[in-house]
Amino acid sequence: MVNYNTLSDSELTDLLKLDDPLAFAEIYDRYFGLLYIHAFNRVRDKEEARDVVQELFAFLWANHGSIEFKTNLSNYLYTATRNRILNVIGRKQIHERYRLKLPEQLIAPVMTDHLVRERQLTEIINKEIQALPPKMRIVFEMSRKHHMTYKEIAGKLDITEQSVRSHVKNALKVLRVKLGIITFLIFILFDK
Repeated sequence: MVNYNTLSDSELTDLLKLDDPLAFAEIYDRYFGLLYIHAFNRVRDKEEARDVVQELFAFLWANHGSIEFKTNLSNYLYTATRNRILNVIGRKQIHERYRLKLPEQLIAPVMTDHLVRERQLTEIINKEIQALPPKMRIVFEMSRKHHMTYKEIAGKLDITEQSVRSHVKNALKVLRVKLGIITFLIFILFDK
């Protein structure tokens, strides 16, 4: 049985050309870490460095029968890694150049579905608040939108604190029924 970790690079490349997966595995084990460090020192991004090296090894295995190693294996791998890094950097520069040329409106963040739903929910809630009886609506808005205490509201409207409490309690009951329990809970959680 052959001990692959004792073989030279040229012996491994010869076996690789003969479709030996164990030779490929030894090349991978021998060079992955070194190539990863080499790539990381250039791109300064762990995932990108890992992708560069993984793509190189995928290419090596997919084309192992047709690759001509004009120099030794380590030179081939380092040169291929460098070329892939240059391609990554070049793509980034092109992407950045085009991004800078785009009008600002196109770059601005696109409103997500979540934000659309949030806006729609807010509109529904506001509509239902506006449908409350006038005195109840005023008390409720002072409590929830203006964050006034019951005492402050009572003083401002010249009513008792118990009346304020009653208006807020009744408004919440009405909204709970009209908006449904889920919407109501969301409203209570986000409005405090």
